Amino acid sequence: MTTTTSTPTRERPAAVVLTPAAEARIAKLMSQAPEGAIGVKLSTPRRGCSGLAYSVDYVTEEEKFDEKIETPGGIFYIDSASVLYLIGSTMDWQEDDFTAGFVFDNPNAKGACGCGESFTV
Repeated sequence: MTTTTSTPTRERPAAVVLTPAAEARIAKLMSQAPEGAIGVKLSTPRRGCSGLAYSVDYVTEEEKFDEKIETPGGIFYIDSASVLYLIGSTMDWQEDDFTAGFVFDNPNAKGACGCGESFTV
């Protein structure tokens, strides 16, 4: 007689934690999204003086290995090539009288350029 035991699968935590303000901004972006957009995607293209930058764009198709986070306002994706640079990060949305944008608290960033546009790991 053969018995099988199954190991319970444990849900792994998301690579990036979204604050309520970031989730609300994603919901607003999705409410204004162009036709065909299925979500918003975070990536870290090579750019700027320090090497990597944060980029948030609409996405029209799901990539197989991208991280997928379901939020109340829409689906948030993280580019598969960027996940290792972002693990443990927090993404927030901040607005004041002069600026508005996503702000990242990234424990993997070892430095950033003076203008804050790019970072290095």
